[in-house]
Amino acid sequence: MSRIGKNPVAIPSGVTVSVSKSNLVTVKGPKGELTQQVNPDMGIEIGDDEVLVTRPSDSKRHRSFHGLYRALMANMVEGVTNGYTLTLEVIGVGYRAENKGNLLILTLGFSHPVYFMVPAEVNVETVNAKGKNPLIKLTSNDKQLVGQVAAKIRALRKPEPYKGKGIRFEGEEIRRKAGKTAAKK
Repeated sequence: MSRIGKNPVAIPSGVTVSVSKSNLVTVKGPKGELTQQVNPDMGIEIGDDEVLVTRPSDSKRHRSFHGLYRALMANMVEGVTNGYTLTLEVIGVGYRAENKGNLLILTLGFSHPVYFMVPAEVNVETVNAKGKNPLIKLTSNDKQLVGQVAAKIRALRKPEPYKGKGIRFEGEEIRRKAGKTAAKK
């Protein structure tokens, strides 16, 4: 039995979960609505205050789906109740970040500014405090989407190992390398 899959997903008050005949799970809450298509082999049982995912057999495929869909359900319930926030740091001399609505404008040491359009489902906010690195805060109720957007922004200028310049997640540790040493005579 899957350790993750057998755990029920608790449904807090104010959140409703429904399943259609085609195994489309819809979760509605104070922060919005999310849907997820579930494999037709998997069973979804909705109780009074919990959702349970069941599997028809112990085949490898069904075991893997069991934990996956239970985790996706838990992420959806968490997203519509609390939401998800990811923070990125822009580190480097002259590196800047600003936003105009959902358009993110980044100055990352290239000959031109980089324009990145953030999806409408994700709210973007930039924080530029004097003496501190600029921060990009991404918030959404969809964990997959906010993670994908953050990964795309980070890929614009990954942190390099010598000076540590680039875009990194807040609190991310970068393995630093020693640079060249001067020739000794």
